Amino acid sequence: MATGAIPIAYQTTQSSPDWLNKGDNAWQMMSATLVGLQSMPGLVILYGSIVKKKWAINSAFMALYAFAAVWICWVVWAYNMSFGDRLLPFWGKARPALGQSFLAARSELTATAMRYHDGSVEADMLKPFYPAATMVYFQCMFASITVIILAGSLLGRMNIKAWMAFVPLWITFSYTVCAFSLWGGGFLFQWGVIDYSGGYVIHLSSGIAGLTAAYWVGPRSASDRERFPPNNILLVLAGAGLLWLGWTGFNGGDPYSANIDSSMAVLNTHICASTSLLMWTILDVFFFGKPSVIGAVQGMITGLVCITPGAGLVQGWAAIVMGILSGSIPWYTMMVLHKKWSFMQRIDDTLGVFHTHAVAGLLGGATTGLFAEPILCSLFLSIPGSKGAIYGGVGGSQFGKQIAGALFVTAWNVVITSIICVLISLVLPLRIADQQLLIGDDAVHGEEAYAIWAEGELSDITHHNESTHSGVSVGVTQNV
Repeated sequence: MATGAIPIAYQTTQSSPDWLNKGDNAWQMMSATLVGLQSMPGLVILYGSIVKKKWAINSAFMALYAFAAVWICWVVWAYNMSFGDRLLPFWGKARPALGQSFLAARSELTATAMRYHDGSVEADMLKPFYPAATMVYFQCMFASITVIILAGSLLGRMNIKAWMAFVPLWITFSYTVCAFSLWGGGFLFQWGVIDYSGGYVIHLSSGIAGLTAAYWVGPRSASDRERFPPNNILLVLAGAGLLWLGWTGFNGGDPYSANIDSSMAVLNTHICASTSLLMWTILDVFFFGKPSVIGAVQGMITGLVCITPGAGLVQGWAAIVMGILSGSIPWYTMMVLHKKWSFMQRIDDTLGVFHTHAVAGLLGGATTGLFAEPILCSLFLSIPGSKGAIYGGVGGSQFGKQIAGALFVTAWNVVITSIICVLISLVLPLRIADQQLLIGDDAVHGEEAYAIWAEGELSDITHHNESTHSGVSVGVTQNV
């Protein structure tokens, strides 16, 4: 067949250039879609069903709004602040990712080139075998889910207008800094801090920022803090299922290639999550006499979070050890330590995001510094000779690097999140008015998830007054 008769979509020199690996491109777009499904509809469903009935609409909408808002921020300025040319050691240069000349060209993370002290190249920049459009899509899904996870700390009382202002500000001044520093070629990347798929960039950041924002926003109403039962546990499981299976793309897509490392990452992800879920359930049975479905979901999440910083870098036995730790240490901080620590009692972290994401993310980063296997590291990391502390040699310093990286992410998120909340509070109230807190969705949105009281119309607040309840604390949050 003559070349001119071949449809342009299949001609090598145009839509399929020599550098394009169609397998890698297909896997990367599939991974991005799996991560997107974790947010939409995964966390939208989970948030809408794990909260009290009167907050179902508001909680789901906070996630839906964030997903859409991050998209626009990402392509207009935030992608290149995270993965573009270096502006500062911790920040990239802001510019749009919208033009055909950029998006159709091969993806290049220019700041990731590693150099010796004399300026000579130690490792070339990361250049996956697919177009920049695929990388922009993949990384946007990570940015979206980060701020949606953060929202879990603020459910049931944050002013929706304040949330609408918070999302673009936090993505711009917090997320982009952590992403560039650890992934985009910033100073932590160059130093050798390992964050395979977001244990620090996503989970530690969202957990610390969520706790900080919860401090500034203030607590839920007294009745909601005392009793906040999920309105539909079966839908919680549906959302959790999307979250769990979506993690296949979350960790499996981070080698930026459909290779051996991505297979290891996927397998370790499910090993750790399963171990953690079982560990959390065993502790619930041992100490409380019965297994909790919500507890099992929490254990699943902590396992997924813990394995994320080292998913493709540790062996299967290490994934089991990490699962045991992630099913027990966050369980202890949430179920025991939190209730004894008066400072934590004063902060209303609605879904316990600090425990499930910050604690588990820090735990995963630290254990990656212990268990990162040298051969697997060579398949992924730019710095030759990287390995965990248990493998001796220079691996002993890796654990210290992991802790230092966590301290930077923690400090940055505390400071920047506080500044953002204070600035917004000068213009908008961060917390919903007390009278609206008694009503919930109907007062905030004029809609209800279940039109029980008056077929979706504004109800008399006495119908929503729950001051006469039994006083027994039930449900996932239980004033966590």
